[in-house]
Amino acid sequence: MTAAPQDEIDDSSAPLIEHLAELRTRLIHSAVAFIIGMVICFTVWNPIFNFLTQPLCDAMAARGQTGDCGLILIKLQEGFFVAISISLLGGLCLSFPYIAFQMWRFVAPGLYRSEKGAFLPFLVSSPVMFFIGASFAYYVVTPMAFDFFLGFQQPGSVLGDGDADNGIAGIAFQGSAQEYLSLTIKFIVAFGLCFQLPVLLTLMGKAGLVSSDGLRTVRKYAVVGILVLAAVVTPPDVITQVILFTVVYGLYEISIFLVRRVETKREEKLRAEGYYDDEDEADADLADAADLPTDTTKD
Repeated sequence: MTAAPQDEIDDSSAPLIEHLAELRTRLIHSAVAFIIGMVICFTVWNPIFNFLTQPLCDAMAARGQTGDCGLILIKLQEGFFVAISISLLGGLCLSFPYIAFQMWRFVAPGLYRSEKGAFLPFLVSSPVMFFIGASFAYYVVTPMAFDFFLGFQQPGSVLGDGDADNGIAGIAFQGSAQEYLSLTIKFIVAFGLCFQLPVLLTLMGKAGLVSSDGLRTVRKYAVVGILVLAAVVTPPDVITQVILFTVVYGLYEISIFLVRRVETKREEKLRAEGYYDDEDEADADLADAADLPTDTTKD
């Protein structure tokens, strides 16, 4: 009896109904994990809300506004929906590792062993990059953005106050809790998703869908796309848009470098296995330089 190939598919030829049943089981487990995470976050939504409002309080304290940095509820039910929004986001973050594990358990049996080894690092690096992007948004971007927005306040005065002949209408921040939470979550999610760019492009490069030369060719179009992205996902202030553009463009250049590394390793592997002919490649480059057709026939 001959041994099974080392790179064989681990999956058995199960009928379609069994795959659908397994998919349903994985989805149920993922939904239960999400609900459990949501319930846990709902019980502690106040500390989470205090954590998310800390950049605002710090920005107000830096401007000498040492009073209450609390937010207001414009609608009666707004506080409940704030708690629900925090629970949804927190439940997704808590349950994501388990959900990713369920996705992996469903997909892995249909992959070759070499494909598993190639795909698993990207599955691990994706949440790591999202966490880095979210942390960058929370600790760097939001303090700068909130300080910029708070700069449009002005103190007011009454008639006869000082040398002023007329009173001055004051502009003070009294933010809605739901609006503030929506803005903060938008920052965090936008930067977290943008930090997925190297993971996505490197995975596509490993699958042969993109190349480093192709990414360099479309660089000018990528710049325009990143500018549009920065204008759409961030509030209309120049500081935040410039920060997002700089970060995403830097990630794009890093992606080109990572895709090139993937291509180099692939070429080294093919050369070691005898599938890569350096002589043919040199002949093709010489023919392109001389603007002559390449003769691919061999004696």
